[in-house]
Amino acid sequence: MHKRQTVKLIWHGGCFEFPDPGRAMSFRPFTSESYARGERPDAWRDVLNAVGLQPAAKTSFHDGHATASHRHAPGIALSRLSAGSQIIAAMPQAGEDLPIALLAIEDGAVLRSGDSHRIVPSGHLILLPRTGDWSLAFQRDLRAIVLSVTIEALHGRISGKLKFAKPQVVAPSGLADVVCRTIESTARALETLSDAEWSTVAQSLVDLLLTLAHQQAAPVSDTGSSATQAAILHRICQSIERRLEDADLTPASVAQGEGISERYLQKLFESAGDNFSHYVRERRLQRAWTDLSNPAEANHSISEIAYRYGFADSAHFSRSFRARFGLSPREFRQQKAEQAVTSATPRGQRGWPQDALAQQRACQTSAVAKTDSALPAPANDQDAQQRNHHHLAVSAERVHWGYFSRSLPPQIEIASGDTITVETLTQHASDDPELMIAGDAGAQSVFGWTKAKKNVDRRGAGPMDASVFGRGAGEGFGVHICTGPVAIKDAQPGDVLEVRIVDIVPRPSRSPRHQGRVFGSSVAAWWGYHYNELIASPAPREAVTIYEIFADEPEPHARALYSYRWEPQTDPAGIVHATYDYPGVPVAPDSIKRRHGVLDNIRIPLRPHFGVIAVAPREADFVDSIPPSYFGGNLDNWRLGKDATVYLPVAVPGALLSVGDPHATQGDGELGGTAIECSMTGTFQVILHKKSQLAGKPFADLSYPLIETATDWVLTGFSHPNYLAEFGAQGQSEVYATSSLDLAMKDAFRKMRRFLMHIKGLSEDEAIALMSAAVDFGVTQVVDGNWGVHAILSKRLFADAG
Repeated sequence: MHKRQTVKLIWHGGCFEFPDPGRAMSFRPFTSESYARGERPDAWRDVLNAVGLQPAAKTSFHDGHATASHRHAPGIALSRLSAGSQIIAAMPQAGEDLPIALLAIEDGAVLRSGDSHRIVPSGHLILLPRTGDWSLAFQRDLRAIVLSVTIEALHGRISGKLKFAKPQVVAPSGLADVVCRTIESTARALETLSDAEWSTVAQSLVDLLLTLAHQQAAPVSDTGSSATQAAILHRICQSIERRLEDADLTPASVAQGEGISERYLQKLFESAGDNFSHYVRERRLQRAWTDLSNPAEANHSISEIAYRYGFADSAHFSRSFRARFGLSPREFRQQKAEQAVTSATPRGQRGWPQDALAQQRACQTSAVAKTDSALPAPANDQDAQQRNHHHLAVSAERVHWGYFSRSLPPQIEIASGDTITVETLTQHASDDPELMIAGDAGAQSVFGWTKAKKNVDRRGAGPMDASVFGRGAGEGFGVHICTGPVAIKDAQPGDVLEVRIVDIVPRPSRSPRHQGRVFGSSVAAWWGYHYNELIASPAPREAVTIYEIFADEPEPHARALYSYRWEPQTDPAGIVHATYDYPGVPVAPDSIKRRHGVLDNIRIPLRPHFGVIAVAPREADFVDSIPPSYFGGNLDNWRLGKDATVYLPVAVPGALLSVGDPHATQGDGELGGTAIECSMTGTFQVILHKKSQLAGKPFADLSYPLIETATDWVLTGFSHPNYLAEFGAQGQSEVYATSSLDLAMKDAFRKMRRFLMHIKGLSEDEAIALMSAAVDFGVTQVVDGNWGVHAILSKRLFADAG
């Protein structure tokens, strides 16, 4: 077994680098999922350091879930940060840098400066000195955008030597409102801006922050000039900036425009350690440097750019440029063009993308280990007698429909090692009530809905008054019927819950006409991946297929009985559902046209499993059951069948385990929107692993659902591994808008890398080599709001490790 190698990635100039100088890595978003728990504090410190911040002294480092989107230009860094509660302070830096601008975008913060404390509402901008006795406390979650501008970004501009003695809180009005909106909109677009666009926006942020800082502070020059003098000098510099292309720009014309004497103007520059002519030349050369390095300016000749900034003589411009930067303008532009073409090829894409080729052509116009143990053997009879077995029948009183909640009272409490049989219902039983509800007391209890009463009113995590869409209580923001929750005695946050699936049996129909037979349903619906790609008429459309399940035959399988297209259904409350938009709406038999002979002579092999196995999340009281996350939930992975195990990180006292969304079978991807949904009963053994006893276990350092089968480890990746923490109050809507397979694949890769390095003891290079050669990555689902990619690691790979 190889000794684990810890590679510390550090932030330098806004991107991650290896300690080896010159081995810089390209920019990437930060996620704590890449790091083992013990490494997260240092990694998060590096993220804060990139924008001039650090954890405050005498406070614990943040070691929970955290993300950061970061982009930089010379002297400019912009980060969107999301993490748990913590206190931050300045990382002292030398130089005449502008104050750090921090915009709290949710919940606000508490600012301590000296002996005073102030609550800063969200949406207010805080200008933070780079030194001084201050700290900023985020009492629930840190969710902020931070802009750091150092003197390097000023490119020779005189800032007036701004000195902030203490933090300034600026309400979003006037110029401050413009600054806040620009910072926020830029942060949202960080990953989509082209290099040329980002360069332009970054320079605008510098200009805005410089102007706002002059408004909010009384600048004091090192040579003792007054605040009034510094303010006049700042206005003069802004005037020069607007007139750099004017070849006749002179001290006299600028002084006249400001209503001061030329001598006083020169005195102001001398107070800042400069003179007018040198400052103008420096700013012109810096602006020319920026344009020559910008691919978007490649169609303009060097002479045009020189003339643009007041150089009437190309030869003089070339000499001045070489003297300042060490290269001629032509050599410099060619160097930057080559760098731009090289860096334009996205990582992960082989070959040259068309935009990189176009950029190249434009630029050329100016150029001439541990041992795995299989699942434990079944307990012997004596052990089984010592354990307790429980049964949780399904009824309206024992289910929660469409949401998870830390506030739900448990239906039962069991001890570690106990087994429990849990009855579950598919939320799609109402697709054919005669087959899947009639005569079944448990199903009738849950689905019971008349004009006078709905037995389970809330269906989803939305408002009870149906104020958004008018669909019904809960609005259908979450759809799964979950039985539970089950409290686990002594379970506390930080522990790990092991859930072993001992058995799964289908729930037969209790209908007198179909008693003993098993039925299921699948829906190709508006949330399916296919929905906007339909080629037959009518389009769009939703289709329901009803199946019979043959679980007892030598080769268990499902056969389609019939299908129908969804027609508007009026529920007992009188609400018309034009689409399949609310769970449990009973389908009237005379409202649909059944199509028989569908999927003729096709047997679909069964893969019985539970789509939903979840513990309660800690972040919110009502959490939509659809997007899966660190707490499990709607994983929709068919490998969670009989004899499999899932490990879940406990987030709340008691764990509050719930089970639902039973499936007869499903393909990877769940493309149309659902699997073959079929009510089932599962038997589980639940084992609690205390936080203090996790060291050395395969599920140590767990921050995601980990599946184990007799032959494989299956790691679950998501577009957003903890969307509730990442997006905060907007998480349950934002996750639907931003999920992608690219993000899910990155998360699965990061988790597998972490597993191989910290559980199996491989180096990073070894882990990547093994992943490419022997790990299977697959699409779990693309329909659950938070898309999934799983990574399968065969235990046979480590058979010789013992």
